[in-house]
Formats: sequence, C-alpha cells, structure tokens
Amino acid sequence: MKVVMVGAGYVGLVSGACFADFGHDVVCVDKDSGKIASLEAGRMPIFEPGLADIVATNVRSGRLAFTTDLADAVPKADAVFIAVGTPSRRGDGFADLSYVHAAAREIAQHLAGYTVVVTKSTVPVGTGDEVERIIREIRPDADVSVVSNPEFLREGAAIADFKRPDRIVIGANDQRGAERLSDVYRPLYLNQAPILVTSRQTAELTKYAANAFLATKITFINEIAELCEQVGANVQDVARGIGLDNRIGSKFLHAGPGYGGSCFPKDTLALIKTAQDYGTPIRLVETVVAVNDQRKRSMARKVVAACGGSVRGKSIGVLGLTFKPNTDDMRDAPSLAIISALQDAGARIRAFDPEGLEQARTMLHDVEFVQDAYACAEGAAALVLVTEWDAFRALDFERLRTCLASPILVDLRNVYRPDEVRRHGFHYVSIGRP
Repeated sequence: MKVVMVGAGYVGLVSGACFADFGHDVVCVDKDSGKIASLEAGRMPIFEPGLADIVATNVRSGRLAFTTDLADAVPKADAVFIAVGTPSRRGDGFADLSYVHAAAREIAQHLAGYTVVVTKSTVPVGTGDEVERIIREIRPDADVSVVSNPEFLREGAAIADFKRPDRIVIGANDQRGAERLSDVYRPLYLNQAPILVTSRQTAELTKYAANAFLATKITFINEIAELCEQVGANVQDVARGIGLDNRIGSKFLHAGPGYGGSCFPKDTLALIKTAQDYGTPIRLVETVVAVNDQRKRSMARKVVAACGGSVRGKSIGVLGLTFKPNTDDMRDAPSLAIISALQDAGARIRAFDPEGLEQARTMLHDVEFVQDAYACAEGAAALVLVTEWDAFRALDFERLRTCLASPILVDLRNVYRPDEVRRHGFHYVSIGRP
C-alpha cells in the first residue's frame, strides 16, 4: 500500500520507517527542508536505537522516501497519517492542535480517490471530528474516512514496540476506514497483535488514559519511596512485593526522580484540561502532576543534604541528562529541574550524557559539559546519577574516588547496591532504601 506520513519527527519517522520495512511504499513529508535534506543524506534528527539502519535499508530498497512536497505525495496515497507535534499550549496546558489542523487543511486540498486520513498524533477527544470537519469544508467531494490510531511507542524501544505491539487501537466511525487501516497493519498478523476497533472518541481517550495511568504508577511508587526512607523499608522490595500481583504488574514501579519526556507531562496536562472543560475534573491526575513537579526539585534537596546541608560554591557532577536512557530527548527531563535547583542553591554544575549533550546545551545555562563520567566527577563535591544509562552501571569506584573532592554518590535511579558502593568508601544515598 502507499502510505504518506505527514511529519518526520519521532513518531512519524519511526512509524514511516517501520511501515516501509513491512513492505509498504512510504513517503515522509515535513516542512523542515533541513530535516528532509539530513534524512536524505542518512543523518537522523533524533537518536533512537536501530532507526538509522532501518531507514537506510528501506531508502536503498526504494520503499522509503522523504520530501517537503505534500501536494505530490498525498494524491497517490491509500493512507495519510498526521504525525505532527501537539505540544502543551502556553497558559492552560491544553494540547496545541494548530499543527494538526494545518496538516488537515493541506491534506484536504490534494486528496484523490478513496483515502483514509489517520490521526497518529496524540490529540484530545473530539479532534478527529474537527479534522473531518476541516477536510469536508475544504473538499466536500472528497472520498475520505478520518480515523484515530494512537501510538504507544517508548523512546529507546520504539522499533520493537511498533513491530511487536501490545495492541493496535483503531478508532473509526465507519467500517470502510477501519478495514483500510487494518489492511495497513496486516503485516503484523503473524505476530498476533490484537487490533481493538473502537469509535474515534474512544481511541483518542485511550491514549491519554494509558499515559495518565502509567504516570500515576510512577508517582505512586515515588511517594512510597519517601515513606520507605522514613520508616527504614526498601522500596525495591515493596515494588517487587506488589508487582508480583498480576492485577498490579511490575512495570513502571521503579522509584526515581519523577517522570519527564515528550508524552507524560503534556498528556496528563491535556487530559486534565479536557476533563475540566467537560465538567468532570480528574483529581487523581491533577495530584499526580503536582506531586511529580515537586518531586524533581526535591531531588536537589537530597543532594544538598548529602553534601552536609550546603552546596554553595561547590562543584556537583551530574551523570545523565535525558529523561530516560537510549534517547536524546531532554523534554521535561528531571535533570532540568534538579540542575536549576542546585544552581539556585549556589552549586556549579558539570554534566555528562551519552547522547543528550547537544539538546542540553540549548536548555541549560552555566553548565560545564564534559565527555565522560570521570571528567564529570573531577573535583566534584558529589556525583549525582540522574539517568540510568548502561554506561553508568559499572563505574570504576576506585577511579571515581580519586576524581571526586569527596566520595559522595547520590544515586537517583537505584542502579547500585548500597553495600557495594559503601565498601569502596563512599557516602551513598539512593531512593527509598535504608
């Protein structure tokens, strides 16, 4: 089938590359000519393990192409996916749908023959109705179905998630649209990925509900970790004890400095706003957002306490800047709030991240960026592990001790066993453990 992906960002590029790998003919369209030129030259605009290889393979095969010319791509398409950004709107936190609406207007002008227009972007309930209204207003003659198909990709594992999904959600208000999109996903038939066909509104809400629930699990275990520290319990054992219950499950029960990234922060805010607009406020999610915001800055206080109550004039090393490993995404990363709070307390910051330094330079100020963990520790009063990259899981503690001004390690991801680190003479502080 011929597929057009409008938007060559994280979701659009990964989805387009994977569809091409299934055997479809895919064109990724983006208004950013610099991005398209980079992609044509084989340079990825994002870091995602395995993405460069899958893009290169399918470009060579002729199944994947990149262009800025939507007018040429859309008339040939069986399915056109809208995969543009929906950032939080300033002021009220609602999803900014201006890019989605603009894409719908432009797509409408070039439709030819029966086409399914698929909203892949994360959008509030009712967006599909507005996309259809826009298309039919511009092209009342168009033979089109508007369908919702939310993505459930984890950054750092997106290709595996796309090819071996837990489920595929198709929100369609007509049978023909559901069948066409099911055909696009037919290559996943042998993987037995369940396809859930719902109304558009249900599919749109499913995405937000899923992310809000996962954000709630993270925030819940972080609050339990706070209690563990006060009563002398071990949050990792608590998480295992409740996670072995099949009704709860073990995933997203890892205590840490709070959630960040491109999805959870903006999607929880958008869900809150939607619920308020419909007169059904979701107090639980409102509290999750508030607690998570407080959590990030509280991690800086943990660092200050580990340094004897003051970091003024001291150098602090920060390992890991991205919101999670295996991505270069810095959006709403806990490191941003932690570093800001430490700087407010008078600390000088030296930082290292395996993939996030380029983005970090645009978002952090008065920070010295270095090229490895040991340079990060050089002369520091404490080393703070914020993101659990594999490169930080087997640090040479003897070497670290010679680098640090004082042997203090604050492990905000519980990467290490306390007895192991203390055996090397460190003052070790972790999350939710005695």
